[in-house]
Amino acid sequence: MALYPVIMAGGSGTRFWPLSRQARPKQFLPLASKLPLITDTSARLKGLASVKDTFIVCGPLHAKAAAKLVKGLPKANLLVEPVARNTAPAIALAAVQVAARDPKGVMVVLPSDHHVADVPGFKRTLADAADLAEAGHIVTLGIKPSRPETGYGYIQVGKALEGGGRKVQAFKEKPDLATARGYVSSGDYLWNGGIFVFRVDVILEAFAKHMPEMQKGLDALRKAAGKRTFGAVLKKVFPKLPSTSIDYGVMEKASNIAVLPGDFGWSDVGSFAAIPEVRPADAHGNVVSGNLAVVVDCHNCVVLADKRPLSVVGLSDMVVVDSGDAVLVVPKDKSQDVRKVVEALKARKLTKYL
Repeated sequence: MALYPVIMAGGSGTRFWPLSRQARPKQFLPLASKLPLITDTSARLKGLASVKDTFIVCGPLHAKAAAKLVKGLPKANLLVEPVARNTAPAIALAAVQVAARDPKGVMVVLPSDHHVADVPGFKRTLADAADLAEAGHIVTLGIKPSRPETGYGYIQVGKALEGGGRKVQAFKEKPDLATARGYVSSGDYLWNGGIFVFRVDVILEAFAKHMPEMQKGLDALRKAAGKRTFGAVLKKVFPKLPSTSIDYGVMEKASNIAVLPGDFGWSDVGSFAAIPEVRPADAHGNVVSGNLAVVVDCHNCVVLADKRPLSVVGLSDMVVVDSGDAVLVVPKDKSQDVRKVVEALKARKLTKYL
């Protein structure tokens, strides 16, 4: 069975400012290792899928960087959206291209900006998911929760399926803390990691059934797939597709959804506060990156600096980041609010820092 990874590489670069910018969003940063997240995402598939069968979906601003960071990616496999239209149209665009190559190929849809600690375990889970997908299921990977997290959506698992996996009982939006605690203690809920596996013909059928408003555009793209006219058709058709997530457009409506539980050290690296999940800390709980960062009498801090000397003294539970042209200082529990800084910079027309 051939697997066709589809790496979703959109993103606006707001949660990791000042390291991330509009032209260099999170997936292009070496947040979890010495390599950019998108490079790690592709590399962890080695032995399971070929880079020649890998597709990347991104916007025009990020196409050049994405192609550079995933070595060996065929030029035709870089799918550039004319405009951002959310995950359903992005996945549909990739499905059209995969279908032209292999009408019953199994797609593996992956965010480009997540981290996985146990790569062999991850690949085993994907291989099992591919078997389920080949049997006709639309498979989502559910992450075994390690804490009552309010920043993730959840999947309520149902009865066991023949061949492995569980039926999806329901998808749940990001909960409050009390609800999240109940989810975790019940043992019936998994984090929604946004990783999907399905046969290309199955997902195209699901789009036709649950998102018929996309069908005319998809038909036009399918007719043009593999032809020199594809770019022109894409530019004309894609902006007219509905801006809808795959979760809302298909996953919450289809009856053939299966969830496969996974426990492979997953993190979505959602903010600077998540850096200790993916990088080692010192004896005082500090994660320090860059030879120019000096940390004195600090505890549970994230300190990132490699452009010029940065010294922090006597801090606890703080994030301090120096990108060379901008500095961020924020309590770890407020790190999700970094995007408000980006909004403030926009309002003040300080575009050179965006």
